Amino acid sequence: MNLSPAELERYARHIVLQDVGGPGQQKLKAARVLVIGAGGLGAPVLQYLAAAGVGTLGVVDDDVVSLSNLQRQVIHDTDQLGEPKVASAAEAISRLNPHVRVEPHAERLAPHNALTLISRYDLVIDGSDNFATRYLVSDACFFARKPLVMGAVGRLDGSLTLLKPYENAADGTRNPTYRCIFPDRPAEGIVPTCAEAGVLGALTGMIGTMQAMEAIKEIVGFGDGLVGRLLLVDARDMRFETIRYRWSAKNPLNGENPLRYDELAGPV
Repeated sequence: MNLSPAELERYARHIVLQDVGGPGQQKLKAARVLVIGAGGLGAPVLQYLAAAGVGTLGVVDDDVVSLSNLQRQVIHDTDQLGEPKVASAAEAISRLNPHVRVEPHAERLAPHNALTLISRYDLVIDGSDNFATRYLVSDACFFARKPLVMGAVGRLDGSLTLLKPYENAADGTRNPTYRCIFPDRPAEGIVPTCAEAGVLGALTGMIGTMQAMEAIKEIVGFGDGLVGRLLLVDARDMRFETIRYRWSAKNPLNGENPLRYDELAGPV
């Protein structure tokens, strides 16, 4: 994809960057990225991917903007209260970068539509706030053979990883799945929600921005991705730790006894 004079000026700092350059910026323009959730994580993801020049951004969210969102969901503002989040996000992206196309999906991701939606994009970023959706997205990305950048936040901590379990590592071993590191979905009510426990707004900005960075690296093709590595962030004491994890033969996606998509899908 050719870049217009306006785009060349807009992305000038990328184009002079050795790891990106003109070819990398053209890859970003050609990319189609699906962001699950336009909330605390999805907001900075969408802002930075739009600013970076990702050509098409799909946004999945069935919620509307509420006042309690604005402490952390910085893509929305007070004038958008009551508006669907996908519409509010699309308006903000249009103001930020008119060269980016937004495809809003004002619906809840569910087993019946996840594969269809995800198959239309090159890469998926999960910014959901519940385990049911995380497992659904990770399973669907495996069957659709799409890279998935996963992020999650707690009160004052967060995590980040990249999943490509449909491929093998350089040494021929299988890449791990989300179910390799988190085999079982927690029972409902075990982990408190954001509304119940609270969350520091700036933390979602930290993790979401790192998700955007991981996606840009994957699209352009530079650096080491977080496949097989879970990055843990302790925002209270500003500590970072990386845990390595491997393929498990017991995982139901690409393990020794894999299940079909319809056998894995549960209630969302």
